[in-house]
Amino acid sequence: MLKHRGFPGRLPGTDYQFTIRRENRKKGATPIVRRERFRDRKPADKRADAGFLSALIQHFGAEPFERGNLDAGRIGWLIGREIVPVGEFDPADYGQLLQIDFEAAEASFPQLFASGQQPDFDWEELDLDDEDEG
Repeated sequence: MLKHRGFPGRLPGTDYQFTIRRENRKKGATPIVRRERFRDRKPADKRADAGFLSALIQHFGAEPFERGNLDAGRIGWLIGREIVPVGEFDPADYGQLLQIDFEAAEASFPQLFASGQQPDFDWEELDLDDEDEG
């Protein structure tokens, strides 16, 4: 499993997880399951989605990226909309290539693309290179 060095492990000040520490060698990767986003979701959940997408954009840009240690649950909120699989989709593969659909991302999260008005997720308060090597 590829560990994305420098990628935030969580949304600062919350327990919303963005990455996992180690792969599950017994059962394999947790499958990515598309989750429906209903209008009545809590603002904190919406902020976690925006923070995760913002981190993906900052870390990978328009390039395809490997799922690696990115959290399947968090990806599930964006898969098939702002994040699309590259090639045939295997939801339980740590090596699955994904890519950001910038058109869908801007439609769903315009605040991330508004010039001069990007939300501050306090990434600098995290020690991004402090990874568990276990």
